[in-house]
Amino acid sequence: MPAFGFALPGQVLFGRGEAAKAPGLTLQFGRRGLVVHGASPARAVWLVDALRDAGAQITTLSCGAEPTLPMLLDALTQAREARPDWVLAIGGGAVIDMGKALAALIPATSDPMDHLEVVGRGLPLLVDPLPFIAMSTTAGTGAEATRNAVIGLPDHGRKVSLRDARMLPRIAIVDPALTDHCPHAVTLASGLDALAQVIEPYVSAKATPFTDAISGPAIAPGLKALQKLMQGEDAAARDVMAWVSLSGGVALANGGLGAVHGFAGVIGGETGAAHGAICGVLLGPVLDANRACATGEAARRIADICDLLATAFGVDAGDAPAALADWARDAGLPSLSAQGLTAARHADVAVAATQSSSYKGNPAPLDTDDLLRILARAG
Repeated sequence: MPAFGFALPGQVLFGRGEAAKAPGLTLQFGRRGLVVHGASPARAVWLVDALRDAGAQITTLSCGAEPTLPMLLDALTQAREARPDWVLAIGGGAVIDMGKALAALIPATSDPMDHLEVVGRGLPLLVDPLPFIAMSTTAGTGAEATRNAVIGLPDHGRKVSLRDARMLPRIAIVDPALTDHCPHAVTLASGLDALAQVIEPYVSAKATPFTDAISGPAIAPGLKALQKLMQGEDAAARDVMAWVSLSGGVALANGGLGAVHGFAGVIGGETGAAHGAICGVLLGPVLDANRACATGEAARRIADICDLLATAFGVDAGDAPAALADWARDAGLPSLSAQGLTAARHADVAVAATQSSSYKGNPAPLDTDDLLRILARAG
């Protein structure tokens, strides 16, 4: 067995009703806090009120889109004026990434570009982050269990990570009730992202016995639950998808991803399209391309995934990646071109994708022609 290690949030609470524990747990870090929420404050009102009723001094900040560097710099100015003892983010992956980045950078005196990967210097933080509490309201990115925050750089046309081992949340609360009645399109895109984040770590060249144990058992239940949610609201299926999302976050933070996420950072930076929708439309074509090129253990693992997909969609294993892509399209997932990526940009995107940290975990050596075929099939 190979040597491996793993890191987790300081405390994880999972289950319906666990969100109610947030105020008491959060106030152990101090009375002055910053709460980051989505575009509308409505879903966070109950939490802000509970914190204030408990004697906390709360500043709120809205994150209405996937964070960009200009958004982050503006938010940092507001956040530092509040002098918080801690940061809590309640929302989807974008909100949690914004909160995580603020917790990391509020105490810092350095330029954020010093710490951003790819386009920056990628240096570790010089000062410990503020205590960070993550509460997820979508089942997708697993950001509540990761040590990085994804930040868009419009001037560079890229999304890159601010990453440090100390950015893992002190507390991660995953209450599936917070995801109930999430809109159909968001459920589909985020759910496919969650599936990508248990499938890619399982087949990744960086897989470990720990990531296998976390990601592998989540794949089949996740497929079934997402299919159920496309038919209508189902609390039990929401519970499963919340677990799949958390499992994916843990797995990717402690292992690797692959070409799906290698592409996603580039395409998201170019188009501004939602991360989950990009991952969802690429998952089938990337799996098919990897299956054609993989050998040895990687080929066996990809075959395992195709068998699970074949069972889920009632097809032969050879048709499984295409069946996944067809099902996602029929459920309403837009193509890459509908998300804003033109065919004229495919060649540049393919080159840029190979430079991402996520791509380094891909289980098979894909050449430029392979990558262009993936983009054409997802386009």
